[in-house]
Amino acid sequence: MGDGSAAFAFTPAVEAATAPIWEKLRVRVTPLEWRLHAPLIAEINRLKREKNAVILAHAYMTPEIFHGVGDFVGDSLGLAREAARCEASIIVQAGVHFMAETSKILSPDKTVLIPDLRAGCSLAASITAHDVRLIKQKYPGLPVVTYVNTTAEVKAETDICCTSSNAVQVVEEIARQFGVDKVILLPDEFLARNVARQTSVKIVAWQGRCEVHEQFTAEDIRELREAWPDATILAHPECPTEVIEAADFAGSTAAMSDYVMTRRPRQVVLITECSMADNIACEVPGTEFVRPCNLCPHMKRITLQNIYDSLVHGRFEVKVDPLVSERARASIQRMLDLPRPETPARYDLFKARHHVDVEMI
Repeated sequence: MGDGSAAFAFTPAVEAATAPIWEKLRVRVTPLEWRLHAPLIAEINRLKREKNAVILAHAYMTPEIFHGVGDFVGDSLGLAREAARCEASIIVQAGVHFMAETSKILSPDKTVLIPDLRAGCSLAASITAHDVRLIKQKYPGLPVVTYVNTTAEVKAETDICCTSSNAVQVVEEIARQFGVDKVILLPDEFLARNVARQTSVKIVAWQGRCEVHEQFTAEDIRELREAWPDATILAHPECPTEVIEAADFAGSTAAMSDYVMTRRPRQVVLITECSMADNIACEVPGTEFVRPCNLCPHMKRITLQNIYDSLVHGRFEVKVDPLVSERARASIQRMLDLPRPETPARYDLFKARHHVDVEMI
């Protein structure tokens, strides 16, 4: 096993303690894998109780993490809310680095750990605080909306944050507050283009992209339709617009999950990160998931083993400069203070305005 860990055995006690989790995971995890996972799951859950720790598990975590040790699970907006109100002393972020920074910003008195410092994000890496300062010089007076998939330093330079769940709501609200008809939305180009088609607010965008979602093409959707004509295809708004247009439904991580959980389609394709389909499949065993998904190499750096090591050794602690944190917290809090939408956001491009351009920086 990894640094500092013991080779835990799959004992009858471990089997009994983890039996409810196994019942959920058995549709996606083999018995051989389970005998390796279960001892670590049992030990991690014991350590959480001992250390007053919680694990925030993003929807892109593998099922043994998401269902096995996650105390709060979901999309980045949901996890941000939980980070702000949880009473634990320690937060372990089963996600990527910008999420851990967000947790630390919202819970400055808590210890926030990320099991692997290399768990980054192509979107967060696509823009810097210096870039944002230059953009504000170029577009004086325009409000800046920043996707949560950014560093603390970038959030500190912006007016309000958003997620894919609430981007349209945030753009329209901040335009109203500033009394303008144009908003800067950073850094995901495709999210910006898809938001632009849902609102009359004009969008200025940056050419950042998610390395997972940008790989999908309209041709992929066409081939899926030919091979699985009865499958319902759902796509994430970080995908290119032509992919969104070709899908049956487009929505945030929460909206895609809600769609499958409530409608229970017989066959479904999730055009997003692979593990999300696995995690939902554990909840809806009657639905067949077709798997033309892509893996996020950064999310997959988080494992049960390094979560265990993180709890045992207190690594790796995430810290944010207090001055940066104070300014970033304001932009995140403005987002959290908005009323929650009654239903998760969907990007209905069938009813959207067509031929809407964004202004690229």
